Amino acid sequence: MAQASRIEWTDLTWNPVAGCRKVSTGCTNCYAERMAKRLGAIARSAERRGNNPGRARNYLHVVNERGRWNGEIFLDYAALGDPFHWRLPRVVFVNSMSDLFHEDVPLDFIARVFDVMNRNLEHVFQILTKRPHIAAGFSKHLRWTPNIWMGTSVENVAVTHRVSSLRKTHARIKFLSVEPLLGPIPRLPLAGIHWVIVGGESGPKARPMKEEWVLRVRDRCVARGVPFFFKQWGGTNKKRTGRLLEGRIWDEKPDAPVLTLDRRAIVT
Repeated sequence: MAQASRIEWTDLTWNPVAGCRKVSTGCTNCYAERMAKRLGAIARSAERRGNNPGRARNYLHVVNERGRWNGEIFLDYAALGDPFHWRLPRVVFVNSMSDLFHEDVPLDFIARVFDVMNRNLEHVFQILTKRPHIAAGFSKHLRWTPNIWMGTSVENVAVTHRVSSLRKTHARIKFLSVEPLLGPIPRLPLAGIHWVIVGGESGPKARPMKEEWVLRVRDRCVARGVPFFFKQWGGTNKKRTGRLLEGRIWDEKPDAPVLTLDRRAIVT
């Protein structure tokens, strides 16, 4: 399911995988779980009326009766064809509703997702994982064309070890999503990192983020020449709290070459 995105650092979300399991504190108020609950309800309602729920049906496989992750994942093979139909170059967040490197996603399916990205070089694909150790272990089996960016989530000091695993992947662009930022990270590891996104948690149970935590990460990025993107203050009213940090919008991004390719020339 590909959807235009309101996420400030991407254009589109593409979800070949649905479903997840919570692995750290950053997952507590998972926005994807809330969305999956809503999509599952839409699918059930459509089916009761005798209508086709489309890909919303995927989420019936991955949430329980309370709308929580049930520990299962769903591989959406139909979604693999979506990028071939996008006419204009896009920046695409891969698996906003799951994790491509989830423990239960087999390498052969990940390789198929990579093959699609390899064959659509006009688009930038941004993969974000909380399981970079799996990405690192699979890295040598995958083709990392320059349009594939690989990131990991770092919500507090307890998970900064993820950066080391991220560095072991063969991605040309490696980035950190420091969101939701849940505490100070005095020495965020930035060696080999090309982009840092910081944001506060949003939604009804949003945990607070202090300005001093953000500034410490921002200053470290500036000192090391790493592009810094401030996504949001978050809270229960994201629109009201906005994106201003010390009076300005921080929208820095890494440079990305524009690539084209005759897809027919690729043998799979």
